[in-house]
Amino acid sequence: MPNLDPAPHYTPIGEVAGLAMVRLPSGHEAVHLTSYADVQRVLGDNTFGRAALNVEHGPSFLPTISPPELLLNLDEPDHARMRAVVTADFSSAGVARLRPVVERVTATLVDDLVRQGGPGDLYATVLDRVPSRVDCELLGIPEADVEYFRSRSLTVQISDPGDVPGLLKSFEELYGYLMELVRGERPARADGLIRRYVAERDRHDPPLTDEEIVGLLLGILIGGDQNIVTVLTKAVYALLAADGAWARLAATPEQTPRVLEELLRLLPLGAISSFPRLATRDVAVSGGTIRAGQVVYADSWAANRDPAVFTDPLLVDAARPARRHLQFSYGMHHCMGAALARLELDVILRALLERLPTLRLAVTAAEVPWVEGTVVRRPRALPVIW
Repeated sequence: MPNLDPAPHYTPIGEVAGLAMVRLPSGHEAVHLTSYADVQRVLGDNTFGRAALNVEHGPSFLPTISPPELLLNLDEPDHARMRAVVTADFSSAGVARLRPVVERVTATLVDDLVRQGGPGDLYATVLDRVPSRVDCELLGIPEADVEYFRSRSLTVQISDPGDVPGLLKSFEELYGYLMELVRGERPARADGLIRRYVAERDRHDPPLTDEEIVGLLLGILIGGDQNIVTVLTKAVYALLAADGAWARLAATPEQTPRVLEELLRLLPLGAISSFPRLATRDVAVSGGTIRAGQVVYADSWAANRDPAVFTDPLLVDAARPARRHLQFSYGMHHCMGAALARLELDVILRALLERLPTLRLAVTAAEVPWVEGTVVRRPRALPVIW
């Protein structure tokens, strides 16, 4: 599958005391963990912190820092306090109420694609449009705002180190947009999460600040849109790029959930698979001991292809025994939107398989153009015929 795997976003620099070391784009050295057991252990250990690294000139894959209120930047006990605000809404039961919305939006957009006739751009017509509409429904944001916030959230997720001023400008504008929604300076529906989190802020101890609510909303607005678009587009691309895969799945749609899990296991979101963490104590891993004060890159993407855990790891095997992959991370920083992503991928893929069982690429897989970003990396178009 051409272009599916990204080039490494780090530089290997050999071993130190038995541990593989890499140099991050920021210039800092980090322990590089790639085995499933080691990566899962570090991600699940709350003593490996994030907050201390999100500082100016700190160890990072990103060209600049991000708001400290983001869940991905919080350590305990702050993380648990903020996570509790969103847990119920983003559980499997919590997102189930959005299924009719996803089904309705998807059906309408697939109708548009079929009506336009082939060849068409599946990405522009369908895949790129569903998650943002679901985000609007969830948060209570007017759909008229989609073009404004999406252009900025994409710039933030690409995190192009060659345009730091543009990145900062987009981040500031996106942050300001959400702050205006939180403070009531922009309209938001009363039944959306924005108005509810504001109305219920005093139920938490201590009460939620405007900045903390915006931190939560940033994760929802960006992750619930750009990240889902990315994994969705890559999953569909992979099925269309692999000879006969789409037709086989269309003939056996009951395999869709397992195939999706396999694709989630294999598909990298961007050029990186997790953010660096700081060891606050000595921890033994295979090969040696991570020392307190060392920066660690726990590589989820590599762990998801560990042959010691996943036999024939590059095979998409619907019959593979269930084993928890690390696409959505693990432990404290497990992705809050995992259930929502699974719901949207399942609904959209099933609708496409049913309506367009003969779908195929209109160009060779090598000709599909890609967006190259640090945090998200995906096809920018999917020319198809059926």
